[in-house]
Amino acid sequence: MVVDDEALVRSGFQMILNASEDIEVVATAEGARAADVIRRELPDVVLLDIRMPDVDGLTVLRRVQELPEPPYVAMLTTFDTDEYILTALRSGASGFLLKDTEPEQLAQLVRTLAAGGVVMSPKASRALLRSHPGAGAPRDADVARVSMLSDRERDVLTLIAEGLSNADIGTRIHLSQGTVKDHVSSILTKLRVTSRVQAALLAERAGLLTRADEATRTDDHHPTRDVGR
Repeated sequence: MVVDDEALVRSGFQMILNASEDIEVVATAEGARAADVIRRELPDVVLLDIRMPDVDGLTVLRRVQELPEPPYVAMLTTFDTDEYILTALRSGASGFLLKDTEPEQLAQLVRTLAAGGVVMSPKASRALLRSHPGAGAPRDADVARVSMLSDRERDVLTLIAEGLSNADIGTRIHLSQGTVKDHVSSILTKLRVTSRVQAALLAERAGLLTRADEATRTDDHHPTRDVGR
């Protein structure tokens, strides 16, 4: 389902997504009607405009989170440092999409959401975190929490922060989906967070993604290195 105050955005997203054989846009709505339509249609995924003139996206998100089985929600925004994004992520959103996302990428991002993945690129999350007070060097408290994880759990957490679903994580590091699911549950418990997005933000604050980037650059300079160990 697509929720936006602009009819052109709603129809554009609907047309692009309905072109995929495995995706159906069951409804579109403006903010004022959104919560009621979501309750009626029960979509798996909601793309929700974060800024609307009648009822803002954060209000709709809070109402959606009250459902017994809330859908996965990604916030729609025009720029990746929107001041409301962090609030939305902490309130249960599964990520955010820029409204100028390439059409060929949109369907795959929705599939990622439907599979329980996080839609929030590391580059965008860094820009978002840098734009808010307290961003910058890794926080000692977050580093300490991440240090409680096993090496394999840190691998899984890094891939969660990159936006991968359990199936994609399993493929990347050669684990079954069940094993990945167990790791994710353990990670959320140890980090004392309630969602994958919160875990991803904590990983960023702890500097985990920065270290992963550095490791990737090192591997690029040493192509024969055995990175599967």
